[in-house]
Formats: sequence, C-alpha cells, structure tokens
Amino acid sequence: MDADRDLAGRLAKNVKQLREARGLTQQQMAKLAGVPRATWAHLECGEANPTLGVLHRAATALQVSIEELLSAPRAAARFYARGSLPVRTPGQATVRKLLPDPIPGMAIERMEIAPAGRMTGVPHTPGTREYLTVESGEIQLVVAGEKWQVTPGDVVVFRGDQRHSYHNPGRATAVGYSVVVLARTD
Repeated sequence: MDADRDLAGRLAKNVKQLREARGLTQQQMAKLAGVPRATWAHLECGEANPTLGVLHRAATALQVSIEELLSAPRAAARFYARGSLPVRTPGQATVRKLLPDPIPGMAIERMEIAPAGRMTGVPHTPGTREYLTVESGEIQLVVAGEKWQVTPGDVVVFRGDQRHSYHNPGRATAVGYSVVVLARTD
C-alpha cells in the first residue's frame, strides 16, 4: 500500500536524520537500542516493518517519542517576516510576540514603550512568575506598590498575579522583554 510505503519512508528518513544529528554510526545506535545492526539498517532504508518493541527501543535510544519517529518531517527552518507575528497596543506601548509557536506555560514578548508612555499589566493566574529585562532606555516597573527602575541588562522577577504597570520616564522609546511563566496546574 502507498500509505505503508509513505510511513516506512518517513520512519527511515527520521531515524537516519536523528542518528546523523547525534554523530553516531548505525552500529553505535543499534547497540544503544539493543537491536542488531541489520535491524537498524533496515529502519533507515525503509525496508523494515518493525514491531512496536523495536520502535520503542529506537525512540528511546534517540531520546524522542515514537510519534516523532513516525511524523512527517518538518522543514529545517521557517521564516516569519516582520509584522507577521501578533502585535497589540495597550496604552502607549507596542507588544510583540517573539515566538510563532507556543511554549506551553510560557509567554515571551518584546515591548516598546513610547517616551513618557505607560502600560498597565494584566494580573495573571495565581503562582505566575514574570521576568522583565530592558534592552534600551529605562522602564519603571510598579508591582503591588513597589517601584523598580530597570535599565539595560537589569532583570526583575516578580509575581505576575499582582497588579503591575510599566512606565517609560525617558525621552526615547524604551525596549524591554517580558517572560511570563504560568503557574503549573498539575
């Protein structure tokens, strides 16, 4: 069947690519996986019809999930043009997502605050931590009544579940980065 050949081809390509990325030979990978070298060679050439046990051993040796071994290969790189990621403009600031793909439990954003501009932060769920660093200019951070002057290279870590706000006291645009780590719910 064509679907079976496609699956065998994806498995072969993924196994070989993952092995080569680790700089190991087929013999070394076979030993790590606890399978004969011929079995490993068959996985890489698309001629194998491996048991679930062999797939599990190969995935474990490569330190990936079985799903990743069988998934369609992804492109080596993806380009996102300026302006293609979400942007919001709360107050006198521009906040841009830095990553196109979500990282579970985390948000990373770049904020530009206009001269003398302000932005009110929205409190996150209880237990959330927020990290603020400044690239250029100065950001005055107020969290639950406490005030910090954050300048390039400084980092402030605070509970993101409290009222907080950002202010640029300078005459040039201030640029900072916010990393929000949401509370674990498990």
